[in-house]
Amino acid sequence: MWDEIKERLDKLSPAQVITGYYLLAVTISVLLLRIPAVHQPGVEVSWLDSAFTAVSAVSVTGLSVINISETYSTFGVFMLMFVLQFGGIGIMTLGTFFWILLGKKIGLRGRRLIMVDHNQSNLSGLVNLIREILKLILIIEAAGALILGVHFLSYYDTFQEAMLHGLFASVSATTNGGFDITGASLIPYADDYFVQLIHIILITLGAIGFPVLIEVKHYLFDRRDYKNFRFSLFTKLTSATFAVLLVVGTVLILLLEGRHYFSGMSWHKTFFYAFFQSATTRSGGLSTLNVNDFAESTQLLLSGLMFIGASPSSVGGGIRTTTFALNVLFLYQFAHGNRDIKVFKREVHQDDVLKSLVITILAVGMCFFAVIVLSLTEAHSVTAIIFEVCSAFGTTGLSMGITPDLSAVGKCVIIILMFIGRIGLTSFLFIIGGKEKKSIYHYPKERVIIG
Repeated sequence: MWDEIKERLDKLSPAQVITGYYLLAVTISVLLLRIPAVHQPGVEVSWLDSAFTAVSAVSVTGLSVINISETYSTFGVFMLMFVLQFGGIGIMTLGTFFWILLGKKIGLRGRRLIMVDHNQSNLSGLVNLIREILKLILIIEAAGALILGVHFLSYYDTFQEAMLHGLFASVSATTNGGFDITGASLIPYADDYFVQLIHIILITLGAIGFPVLIEVKHYLFDRRDYKNFRFSLFTKLTSATFAVLLVVGTVLILLLEGRHYFSGMSWHKTFFYAFFQSATTRSGGLSTLNVNDFAESTQLLLSGLMFIGASPSSVGGGIRTTTFALNVLFLYQFAHGNRDIKVFKREVHQDDVLKSLVITILAVGMCFFAVIVLSLTEAHSVTAIIFEVCSAFGTTGLSMGITPDLSAVGKCVIIILMFIGRIGLTSFLFIIGGKEKKSIYHYPKERVIIG
């Protein structure tokens, strides 16, 4: 029997195995969040709502059909932080870490799983990558928790309460989880620019991509390779795109809301409102204001930014920054009669260009279908539904307040989007298609009329 099960598992593609692991993580998370001690006395949560919260936590989205601060006890808050690590650090990262602790060697199949989970294209150096990721994430979370915890002493009555809020805020921001235990996201700190800056830094460190953080670390601290060090094309492209989206998002929000929500406010308040909202759409999910107060045009802009999401091999979802960048570069080059994409004195592989187009088309189609379904099942505006769908797919967690009012069908649709957003569309495609296959024959080629 066991040999038969093992044989069937060996036939699964790495993407299918990874998906199975994340489904297992969701199942374990649901059971953990059903422990009686997790909830506050007298609070009851349905199985569907527990499943929604578990998927939202594992996918580090932050959308919630319940009020976290009113539902979970202190033990429950710690349990939620533990679940956030499943999605933030990654299943294979945690699994590999415990495997190493037991003194086991990571075989070829294990390395292939790590490669799929972190969108890597090379089998070499994967175990070292896992060590670096785990070390960096834990250091960032610890530093953020200490800084915020000390600062929160001026907000809360006891040292324990301040440190709890600091720890949860750091874990939620670094993993881009989007959850909060204030009951009002970061609105209580709307005038505290220090808290906002720390959150922006933590969100960025989590969303910009683990390979970027590792390369920057080597550049700053590994002096042996300092002279010969060269940043990879991935680091240059994703960092540049990340920065451009942050700046453009901030400027557009300021322009769109200048005569609307920001009217009569001081320049620094409007800047931080716009800056934070632009940063959090990368996948952070926290907010310093009620997005319902924004104009519809701004809400649609935020939806687009959430749809793009974070960088590959990070804690965030969406089509990812590099996908968006390659699409823009391809359109630019195609309009100028070129077929090759050249950027930062490098030429992008044609397979990556094709992959970015496929991911974008699939993402648009999937989100469009989800919007249609929710428009039929939910009594909310199309703008609010688009916002919710993009937030779920981008594993962001921002909402116009419709999440708790979703029907059972609506919750299931959002659960599926959050899960796909976490495992990534590339893995989702390989789940459907199975293992990658190469054509063994070709037909004669013929041109078709396009456009």
